Amino acid sequence: MALSRFEYVKQFEQEDKLLPNAWIVVRIDGKGFHRFCEVHKFAKPNDLDALQLMNMAGMSVMQEFNEIAIGYGQSDEYSFVFRREANVYQRRRDKLVSYVASLFTSAYMFHWHRIFERRSLTIRYPPSFDARTVLYPTDENLRDYLSWRQADVHVNNLYNTTFWNLVASGLSNSDAERELQGTLASDKNEILFSKFGINYNNEPIMYRKGTILLRKPVRVAEGVKRLIVPIFEDLIGDQFWERHPEILDKKVTTTKGAGADAVLELSALDAQPIVSYQLEVLQRKKAGMAQASK
Repeated sequence: MALSRFEYVKQFEQEDKLLPNAWIVVRIDGKGFHRFCEVHKFAKPNDLDALQLMNMAGMSVMQEFNEIAIGYGQSDEYSFVFRREANVYQRRRDKLVSYVASLFTSAYMFHWHRIFERRSLTIRYPPSFDARTVLYPTDENLRDYLSWRQADVHVNNLYNTTFWNLVASGLSNSDAERELQGTLASDKNEILFSKFGINYNNEPIMYRKGTILLRKPVRVAEGVKRLIVPIFEDLIGDQFWERHPEILDKKVTTTKGAGADAVLELSALDAQPIVSYQLEVLQRKKAGMAQASK
C-alpha cells in the first residue's frame, strides 16, 4: 500500500486476537432460515437434500483449513473446531470469523445445483449465515460443547418429527403445539408409535444425531486417499473418542480396535455427496495431469 498522508487512519484499527493454547470453535448459523426453508419448500421435519447441501458447504470449509480437527452439523448450523495450536490469521478473530462465514455461504451457493438438480429446485434468493467464535480451554470443555450440540439435535428433531406428523394427520399448527405442550421425550415417543406407528429410534441416524465430518483414509480405485467423510455416531459417550483419538491429539495414528488411521471402504461412503464430489475432483486432477504430460 502506497504511503500517504491519510495512512494515519490505520491507527484506529484494532486486532482482537484469540487466546493461545485453546480450542477455537467457529459456529455458523443460518440467518432467517425458517423463511428460507418455507420459500424453497424444504421437506418437514427433515429435508435430506438440504442437509446434504450443508454438509457440502462444511466440507468446503474443512478443505480450506487443515487446522480443523472436526466439523459438526445439524439443521442450519455447523461448528468447526480448530486445534489448540492453530495459528491461522495469527488467531485474529475478525479475519477467521468473516472468512469462514463467507466461504461457507459461497460454498452453499456453489453446490446448490449439484444437490437440487434432480428436483429442479431453483434458488429464489441468496441465503446468509452469521458466525461466532468460542474458546474452550480443555478437552473436556470441547467434548461438552459438541455433546450439547448433539443433544440439541435430539430434542429438536424429536419435537419436530412429532409436531409435523400431527400436522400431517390433520391438526392445525396451533393445535399440534397445544398437544405437545408440557410433554416429555417419552410422551412424544408414545405419540409417534401409538398414532403413527413410528419407532423414533428407527428414524435415520443423520436426523437424530447430526453429521460429523472427519478426515479419514479411504480405499479407492487408485489406492488409499485421505478424504473428508461424514460420520453418523453418538459423540457424547467415550466410545466415539476412543474410536477417533486423532481429534484430540493429531499425533495419534493408531488405537485398539478401529484405529485413527484404519482404512474405510468406499462402498460404505460412495452414496454420500461429499465423498462422490471429492472423488470427481480427484479424477479431474488425474485427467488434467495426464493431459499435461502428453
